[in-house]
Parts: sequence; structure tokens; C-alpha cells
Amino acid sequence: MTPNVAVKSNREDLKNRARMLVACPDQPGIVAAVSRFLYEHGANIVQSDQYTIDPEGGMFYIRIEFDLENLDARREQLKTDFSSVAAQFQMKWSINRAGRKKKLAIFVSKEDHALLELLWQWQAGDLEADIAMVISNHNDMRSLVESFGIEYHHIPVTAETKADAERKQLELVVDQVDAVVLARYMQIITPKFIEHFRNRIINIHHSFLPAFVGGKPYAQAHNRGVKIIGATAHYVTEELDGGPIIEQDVQRVSHRDNVDDLKRIGRHIERIVLARAVSWHVEDRVIVHGNKTVVFN
Repeated sequence: MTPNVAVKSNREDLKNRARMLVACPDQPGIVAAVSRFLYEHGANIVQSDQYTIDPEGGMFYIRIEFDLENLDARREQLKTDFSSVAAQFQMKWSINRAGRKKKLAIFVSKEDHALLELLWQWQAGDLEADIAMVISNHNDMRSLVESFGIEYHHIPVTAETKADAERKQLELVVDQVDAVVLARYMQIITPKFIEHFRNRIINIHHSFLPAFVGGKPYAQAHNRGVKIIGATAHYVTEELDGGPIIEQDVQRVSHRDNVDDLKRIGRHIERIVLARAVSWHVEDRVIVHGNKTVVFN
């Protein structure tokens, strides 16, 4: 197979576009204050989504895309000026350039289906990100990944070498990528690693969480006789398979399906669910609050 280059979409129309994410206690005047601020700075709002948990004492979330002439030169001053508005409403907020693709590191073990979906979407230009590298504790997929022109790093992991392996992983990814994707990476991520990428590590778990946490969820599901199986993409926290959920999907199964059937059906669900979650993350569509997410998809 000859190396392929990812399709590069025309991003000229995004060079002056930014995305603002805001989370704050709900109260009157939030939208008016944000809109007035952007208007007074010469910005043009092109998309706006908002959600409130409860108008009386709840949380309010908003995602705004706007165009601002000469954005690169003005973004830092814009952020400085917005801090006074944010303080008034107790906002947690961010302003990100839409034209800058986030860099990803994908971690994988031996199963290739979730990785392949991301590679195909990246190659087609449907995943608005740059895959900087793939890191694996096995060497099985080196030729596959390198055929896409992507760096492949083999870092074996055993109980005795886990600390050293993590050190090598962190040397590769810290300050080099914006997010880490676990595409069926069958190793526990330590709190030390998580701290470097809080709410920036996306995992695909092969069950409809919170059901069947931990290992061999398809066997657990078969033993329980479920009629629906699913997959869950979530941010990684110190609690095993307990982080904020980004996306889920399911498919019906029957008593005729054995464990291998469930795995086969599940692989399709896993690859789609993970790709959706990664896409929404890199497009700044996810706001984390506590152990939940608001997803403007």
C-alpha cells in the first residue's frame, strides 16, 4: 500500500472564526452580555447554541461561533477584555480558533477497528484534527499506521515496566498533542497521566455504561441475557469507566447471539461512537460539568 496524505479541507474561510464555550450559574442577562461584548468588538456571530439545566439556580451553557477580522492578532486582547464579563457572571470559559486543528495521539493495543475508523475519517477529511502519532503496547499495527504516513511508537507495557512506559508516553505527548484517544487501548491509565490531560483523554468502552464496567463486558452481557448491547465514549478519570459520558449507542441482540456475535456487533457500534465523540471534542462541542457533559452536536 502506498502512503496516503489526509485530505486537506480549505480552511481559509475559518481563519477568522473562533469558538467560545461558557458555563456559569444561570441568571438573566448572560446572552445579552456575551452578544453585546462580541458586537462591541466587531465580531459577527454565525452560530449560537445554549442550554440551561434549571433557570432557578441551575447552570447555563452556551457555545458561540463568531467571525472576527484579524483574529490571530486580536484573540489575546479579546480574551483579556472578556475576563471582566466572565467575572460578573462567574463564568468558566474558553475561546478557541476554529481554523487550528487539534493534534491527537491515538493509543491502541491489538484490535484495529476503532483505530481504522479514525484513520479513514481523518484521511477523508471528515475528522477535523491532525493525528500526530499512534502509540501502542504491541507492534502489530505498525505497517498499517505508517501506510497512512503517521508516526508509530511501540512502547511495551508490563507490570514491572509500566512506570517507565508511562514516562516514555508522556515524553511523546505532553505539550505535543491536545488530546489522547484510547482506541481499545487495554491498559489502565494512571492518575499521573490523567492529570496532564484532564478532560482530554477519550476512551471507548465496549458496553452501555454504567452496565458491565471493567473487563469482558460482552461476556458479562451474555451471561446476563441482555437484549440490547452498546458502547460508550467517555472522558477518562481516576474512576475506572466512570468518567463523563460523551456519546453512546446501542443495538438489539437476541438469545441466539453468543459472545462472539456480541463482539462482532459491538465492534461496529464502538467505532462509530468513538469517532463521533472525538469529532465533537475537536470541534469544541463538549462542555464538562462535574461528571456529566453538555454536547452541542
